[in-house]
Amino acid sequence: MSRVFIHGAGAVSPAGWGVPALAAALKDGAPLPTQPLARPGWNHSLNLRAVPPPPGRPPFLAHPRLRRAGVMAQHTVAAALEALGGDVPQVQSGGLRLGVVVCMMAGGVTYSRRFYEEVLREPATASPLMFPETVFNASASHLSAYLNSSAINYTLVGDAGSFLQGLALAAGWLETGLAEACIVAGAEETDWIVADAVRLFRRGIVYSGGAGALYLKQDPGPVELAAITGSFSFTQDQDRAAALRKMTAELPPLTPVDLLCDGDEAGRATAGHRIAPKQILGEAFVASAAWQCVAACDLLQRGEHPAANVAVMGPNQQAIGARFLRNGI
Repeated sequence: MSRVFIHGAGAVSPAGWGVPALAAALKDGAPLPTQPLARPGWNHSLNLRAVPPPPGRPPFLAHPRLRRAGVMAQHTVAAALEALGGDVPQVQSGGLRLGVVVCMMAGGVTYSRRFYEEVLREPATASPLMFPETVFNASASHLSAYLNSSAINYTLVGDAGSFLQGLALAAGWLETGLAEACIVAGAEETDWIVADAVRLFRRGIVYSGGAGALYLKQDPGPVELAAITGSFSFTQDQDRAAALRKMTAELPPLTPVDLLCDGDEAGRATAGHRIAPKQILGEAFVASAAWQCVAACDLLQRGEHPAANVAVMGPNQQAIGARFLRNGI
C-alpha cells in the first residue's frame, strides 16, 4: 500500500452527533443507557442504544434527495460531511474527484420492513416512495447526490470487517488515480426486526445504530493508514479464535504506549492501552467497526498515542485488522 493519510473523521452514534460526543463517551468508559424497543407480538421489549436526535435540524436535509431519505442515509451523510470538513465546497464544485465507499451489513432495513408490510397488507396500495430506500446503495447514492459528485461510488455489503475492506479499496483507488480523495463510511440503522435477529444469535447483546466515516488522501495528514491485514474467514476448519490469532499476527506488536481498539472481547491482554467501543456504544455491525477506526484516529491526532491497532471481529464472516500511525512515527 502506498502512503495514505486520514484527513478527517465523522461519527453519529448513541453518544450523539459528532466525533467529540463519541470521544467523550469512550473517555468516560461507562456503557450508555439502554431503552426499550417494542417488538410486535411480544409483551416485553428488546434493548436498544439509539442515536439521539440532532441538536438542530441538519441543513443537508433540505436537499431534495434527502427530504425522504431513511435514517441510515441521514447518519451516513452527517458523518461524511463532518469528516470532509472544509473540502465539501471543493467537491461540490467539481474541483476534487471524491471516491465514495459506503459499507453496511443489515442496510436500510426500516424502510424495507415497512414496504413489505404494506405489500403483504395490500399490494395495490404499497407506497412506491419507500422502495428507493430499500436498496443497499441508497445511502451512497444520496451522499454523492448531495456532494454533486459523479466520481466512482461503491457500496460494500458484508459483516463488520467490510469497513476495513472499504478502506483498502479506497487506498487502491487513490494509488491508481481513480480518485483524488476518498470518503469511507460504515453505517447501520436500528429496527426491531434486526434487534430480534441479533438476539437469536447473541443473547444479552445491546443493539445500536449510527455511522462513522474517514476521509482519505495521499497528501500528508495527521494520521497515516499504515496497513490493513488480510481477511481471515470463519470456516468449519477455522473458528473465530483461530482467525483472530492469524489476523493479530499480521499486525505489528503493540508497545506500552500504543493503543488497541477492538470490539467486545472483554479481558483481552494487550501490551498497550485498550478501548472497546462496543462495550459502551452497543453492537452496530459495520458502524461499530467505523467507530473503532474513528476513535483510534482521533486519539492519535490528539497525540495520546503514537500508533494504534484496530481489530475487527465480524459477527459471521471474518477477522481483519488495521494499523494507524500518528504522522511522523
